[in-house]
Amino acid sequence: MATTLYRLIKYGFQTFWRQRLLTVATMVVILLALLVFQGLLIFGVIGGTALNAIQDKIDISIYFKTNTPEDEILRVKREVEERTEIKEVAYTSRDRAEELFRERHKNDPEYIAAIDLVEENPLSAHLDIKANNPEDYATVASYVEGIVSGDLVDKITYNENQVVIDRLTSIIRVSRRVGVLTAIFLTVVAILVSFNTILLGIYSNRDEIAIMRLVGASNLYIRGPFVVMGVIYGLIASVLSMSLIAPIIFLSSSQVEAFIHEMDLAGYFTSHLFILFLYQLAFGIGIGVISSFIAIRRYLKT
Repeated sequence: MATTLYRLIKYGFQTFWRQRLLTVATMVVILLALLVFQGLLIFGVIGGTALNAIQDKIDISIYFKTNTPEDEILRVKREVEERTEIKEVAYTSRDRAEELFRERHKNDPEYIAAIDLVEENPLSAHLDIKANNPEDYATVASYVEGIVSGDLVDKITYNENQVVIDRLTSIIRVSRRVGVLTAIFLTVVAILVSFNTILLGIYSNRDEIAIMRLVGASNLYIRGPFVVMGVIYGLIASVLSMSLIAPIIFLSSSQVEAFIHEMDLAGYFTSHLFILFLYQLAFGIGIGVISSFIAIRRYLKT
């Protein structure tokens, strides 16, 4: 068994080296597929981070009337926090709302003068509610309307934010579907192109394959070197892909961070280098092996 495996690997390397032109062509195809695959992974992370950053800036707020008791507001806060859809509920008292207003408009004397003219603080206490998923805001808004008396609430801002929330939800849903469909499409294309390239290599060795079949070699023995060759294609293409993508990641990291402050692309790439390489390796070797296996199987049937 060990001798057979050694021979298969040896013949695989020999075939790989003899067909240098076809080898380069096949590896270029697999390399391009891997670069696109890696790009999809990276853009998926960037897109996910950007969507999460936008999602964190979206919430719904309940503004209470100025005569609403604080105990009633805190009761509503506790009940909302018990919902599984809720990520966070922040309470801002009337006094705190006034402090924030003064701080926000400290360079606008007319605003400060306007609020100083009023004897009683005109600002309302409010709850800012963040959901785990943008799709949950409609449910949360309905629940809040059901537990809060209309006599206590001035307004709920869900209707004002509904268009933004719905658009964000659609963007998240569509981006996920597009990413999956694009990855599937590119994988199929890479396998088909690699299959045809490898089939040419098999055809160039048709005399050797015919001799092996005449002397009674098994299909496994004939197929083995080409499967090994597929593994070599995928391995080398994976290493080249990581080598090419790394400098692009580090050069573009500052530009990405300037656009999305929460995204440290270079840090992400460094910390996930091993797992990204494993993804590349599995994808590259998978393309090479599947293409080789299908190509030689089709040839052996002819």
